[in-house]
Amino acid sequence: MLLTACQSMVPSQGLTVAVKGIMSGREFEVEGTTAAPDVTERIRLEGIDVPDVRQQPWGEAAKAQLEQQLRNQTVLLETDAEPRDAIGRRLAYVWQNGVLLNEMMVAKGYAIVTPHLPNSKYDQRLLHAQEYARVLGLGVWNPAQPLRVSPAEFRSQRRQERVGRGE
Repeated sequence: MLLTACQSMVPSQGLTVAVKGIMSGREFEVEGTTAAPDVTERIRLEGIDVPDVRQQPWGEAAKAQLEQQLRNQTVLLETDAEPRDAIGRRLAYVWQNGVLLNEMMVAKGYAIVTPHLPNSKYDQRLLHAQEYARVLGLGVWNPAQPLRVSPAEFRSQRRQERVGRGE
């Protein structure tokens, strides 16, 4: 069964880049995003969140899925109203061979939708993909092994634990 939202057109504008490395299920590095072709930049998939790599088994599974999709590939980066996050990473909708990877990660159950206003270009597509994964029980929505703590809550708990230990 195909997700009908995945069939929309690829954007006519964007930045084509070579993927250098995968940091997590939502972040990777690319080369050549500026005038200097040897510059490395971090990219964060916009509109989604994925389990932390320490949230087993989902964090490692999400990273492995993104790595499988992007290893040694060229992708098209599409930005929205706010092109960077608070720590300077480029926020992007990532297209590969006509597929919106942000949406694919959600539809396969590796990511959850986290709208980030003012960036909302593909929120409806992402929400439809999430409903698809939820109804089919894919990935983090698997009733036998569901994700019990959201990625944001997990990171917050980890920060509180470190503060409590005086780190």
